Amino acid sequence: MLEMRTVCERCEAALTPDGPARICSYECTFCVPCTTAMRDRCPNCGGELLSRPRRTTPVDS
Repeated sequence: MLEMRTVCERCEAALTPDGPARICSYECTFCVPCTTAMRDRCPNCGGELLSRPRRTTPVDS
């Protein structure tokens, strides 16, 4: 299962499960402004940073 990290690894900005974030294939996680500053490349592995899927709170049925 994908680990939904709660802070940007570069600037430590808070990230919510339903908010925008970017990840690489190793699940390194960054906020959108940091991703833009890094030109969509992970500084740890050099991989491409892509939009992280969003999770929402399940609705009670």
